[in-house]
Amino acid sequence: MSPDLAFILMLALRMAVAAAFVVTASFITERSGPVIGALIATLPVSAGPSYVFLAIDHDAAFIAEGALASLPINAATIFLGLTYVVLAQRWNAAVSAGGAVIVWITLAALARMVPWSLTGGLIANAVAFAVCLPLLRRFRHVRMPLITRRWYDIPLRAGLVATLVAIVVTLSGWVGPGVSGTIALFPVVFTSIMLILHPRIGGPATAAVIANSGMGLMGFGAAIAVLHVAALQFGSAIGLSLALMTGVGWNLGLWRFGRRKVAR
Repeated sequence: MSPDLAFILMLALRMAVAAAFVVTASFITERSGPVIGALIATLPVSAGPSYVFLAIDHDAAFIAEGALASLPINAATIFLGLTYVVLAQRWNAAVSAGGAVIVWITLAALARMVPWSLTGGLIANAVAFAVCLPLLRRFRHVRMPLITRRWYDIPLRAGLVATLVAIVVTLSGWVGPGVSGTIALFPVVFTSIMLILHPRIGGPATAAVIANSGMGLMGFGAAIAVLHVAALQFGSAIGLSLALMTGVGWNLGLWRFGRRKVAR
């Protein structure tokens, strides 16, 4: 088998695996309501596969530096969510999602101009969440209508994440860990939720899913910080495992806290 054919086949496999993760998570989101859906959406179902594939091709130092670049991008994602939630109360999916993505791209570009440290990235996240979480609170409680799936749902979701993985894997060797870490955190799951759910259940109900994701994104940011530190200390495999445990454990904790609050 030629090296070019082997690369194409491996890239196709990676794209298919990542797409399967996101499609599965999206289905669960649709059936679970805005709170559980938000917890699923903030798990590393998109960035996780991208980082796994990066770890296959690069060393632990590359992964750690990529995670450091990803940390302030997580802060940009919560502003993407806030922008969409506000716009979705009045505007259609194209305007709401498009405006949110423009905000994310602008903040991500500005973040690339700053030489981030771990402390700086954590402070950026703390400030972003301190600003956005109170503003999102009043949009969280909306009843999720019954959802009817359409023929293009799976191709759209799979295509978005597969394209992201292809870009990250293919360009990582040329653009370096900083840009790779930025691209890996493009909010594929959020974007697919906006574009698919908004036209059929309306902006406020879709916005409720995004509004409930704020606390989950805090755990996602913690997972990125863990990946940065652990990859340097213990290697990529252990770093990725600890980051996954951090993200899943955080969201499980939020779920249990929510159940106890409802029980009271």
